[in-house]
Amino acid sequence: MLIAETLLVLAVSLGASALSALISFVGSVTRPGGLKDQAANLNTSAAPGRPWLDLAWQLFDIASALVPVALVAYFLLRDGAGGLRAIGFDLSRPRFDLSRGALVAAAIGGSGLLLYLGARAAGANLTVVPESLPDVWWKIPVLVLSAVQNAALEEVVVLGYLLLRLRQLGWTPAAALAASALLRGSYHLYQGFGGFVGNAVMGVVFVLLYRRWGRVGPLFAAHALIDIVAFVGYAALAGKVGWLPTG
Repeated sequence: MLIAETLLVLAVSLGASALSALISFVGSVTRPGGLKDQAANLNTSAAPGRPWLDLAWQLFDIASALVPVALVAYFLLRDGAGGLRAIGFDLSRPRFDLSRGALVAAAIGGSGLLLYLGARAAGANLTVVPESLPDVWWKIPVLVLSAVQNAALEEVVVLGYLLLRLRQLGWTPAAALAASALLRGSYHLYQGFGGFVGNAVMGVVFVLLYRRWGRVGPLFAAHALIDIVAFVGYAALAGKVGWLPTG
């Protein structure tokens, strides 16, 4: 039952994203031209020229992407484990989570940007366009919500839930770490080799920190901060600085 449950959770969330990213990656590497001449577009308009309809679609996409998180919470509550509290995704230690998360974000965010720029220059990565939303009043709030949603989905499913289930299934700590890190890298393959490697390494670091702290909270905070800076920073700097590729 645990094997079936775990596979189904992944099938409706990041496991499916990994397969989609792999197909996208194959399409990119077999397309004429280099990877850096292609773009991976995130946070795009769903209804160009119709801002209210676009906003409705943006909020729908964010909310529907969080359903697997609710599913994980349900399974953990059903098990009597206390829901998301069992993996440390709660508000019991907000200062700890935010302080540790900010430190991790500062360390990983800067190195991740350098890795991306290097991989793109080497032709191993697509040009990542974090956002191409219209300049409307809800742009920044939606980008922040999108970042928070990404962080919640990835850290709850790939870090807390998956490691818990793999431990219950008898996997060794090393095998579980490898599975979590490779899955994290796989659903970023749509960005290219650099996206895969960078996120797999990040996955290793996050697993080690999660095991040290026993909480998803700090890693959720770190991931959310990294994505907020990436999304909002791109919106503010794109086309204004020469070192930032814009597709």
